Amino acid sequence: MPTILITGAGRGIGFEFARQYSEAGWTVIATVRSPDSIPMVESLGGGVQVALLNVADPASVAILCERMRGTALDMLINNAGLYGPRSPQIGAVPYAAWQEVLDTNVMGAMRVTEAFLPHLRAGERKTIVAMTSKMGSMADNTSGGQYIYRSSKAALNAVFRSLALDLAPEGFLVSILHPGWVRTDMGGPRALIDVHESVTGLRRVIEGLTPDESGRWFDYAGREIPW
Repeated sequence: MPTILITGAGRGIGFEFARQYSEAGWTVIATVRSPDSIPMVESLGGGVQVALLNVADPASVAILCERMRGTALDMLINNAGLYGPRSPQIGAVPYAAWQEVLDTNVMGAMRVTEAFLPHLRAGERKTIVAMTSKMGSMADNTSGGQYIYRSSKAALNAVFRSLALDLAPEGFLVSILHPGWVRTDMGGPRALIDVHESVTGLRRVIEGLTPDESGRWFDYAGREIPW
């Protein structure tokens, strides 16, 4: 039975990943930042183990990593993320908030990946997923603004592209994925698709990933996105 670690599983896309992989028979380690999210995730059943994790806190990552010493992981999904202030204006950019978003979306994902590499090396599938956003695409940016979120996702893409190349000799597959515009707390009620459609498509892309596609950027429907 394969084992997966999912960050940011307390709601939205992360929660749906936990639900679908549990239903598919995987052992799911679902991490949440707030204890308030634990009961909802526990409601998914016995195949799901819930753990507290703040990806922006090195001590939190180290504690969970130590707790899981000796556990082989087949897949890691770096899903935890922040949007930050929605529309910062030139001349009034909130730099402290920007740092918080970067620490979670970029350094947090790398921090977790580095910490759990030994567990992933012990697994069979050796798959690492980064949940990004089309808003990190330079080619797709035709409206400007959103400096904080855009820059965090562009940086995340660069980090995981490098990870794909660096870990390829060990047989790792690195999947950089855009979930679409999804009806979640972050995406809002007017978004185009729901979490079930998004995650079903994302799982299909992950399962079909080949070594030649590792480190490339796809959306939930398998369409490649320009950097």
